[in-house]
Amino acid sequence: MTITKKSAVDPIIESMRVYLEEKDFYGCVALFHKKILAKKTKFPILEYTTRAVFQAIPEPCQIPFCDKITRLNEMGSSVVTGTALQMRLENHLEESIAKSIEYIQHGNEWFHCDHISERVLGFGILNYPELLMPVLPAFLKEQNKWIVRMVGVGGHYAVKKGLKRVYVEELFRLLVNNANRANADEKSGIGWAAKTTAKFHPDIVAKYKTHMETAPEVGQWFRTKVEMGLSRSEKYSSRYTE
Repeated sequence: MTITKKSAVDPIIESMRVYLEEKDFYGCVALFHKKILAKKTKFPILEYTTRAVFQAIPEPCQIPFCDKITRLNEMGSSVVTGTALQMRLENHLEESIAKSIEYIQHGNEWFHCDHISERVLGFGILNYPELLMPVLPAFLKEQNKWIVRMVGVGGHYAVKKGLKRVYVEELFRLLVNNANRANADEKSGIGWAAKTTAKFHPDIVAKYKTHMETAPEVGQWFRTKVEMGLSRSEKYSSRYTE
């Protein structure tokens, strides 16, 4: 049975809060695991539960809580940790990004990468672009494929949610400069961001049309993703104009 309603987890949340009041963090994590994470639970419900519980955890105990959730290795573990780290971004930006990378590498699966990348780096790019855009080139130089994919997935999220145009163009330049990737996971993340950019900002993509068509280092996979985005741009290009 899939958990789809907030009302189904509200009693469990209250029980977890009792554990927290008694400073029994292991009991809280164990209950979270048994009653929610180990079951089929919709992602919005996981996010709802995380927000309700995480705000009751003392700050010094928040990262250890995330570490324990990560080690459970459930499908939804990365949704929980991604949501929790997102809640810490405003006051712990560098640490939250660093922990997100740690958890992505621990998960070592595309879905863990995507769950966390959208919620942490993507949310961060959207809300703190002046701080995070400058570090993206360094991430793209990393040897680990998940860190490279993280940039694409995070970029996709930020553009989809309304990243300012000046940063959208900066992001797309980075994507074009990495359009020669050969690894499938890296191509998937970068291509996703390129498709989303073309979908919402075809005019920005148009500036790079000649380069994309003629530069041998731009892979056909990248051109295909851009074309897919452009094919849907008529419906979405008017959403973000500033």
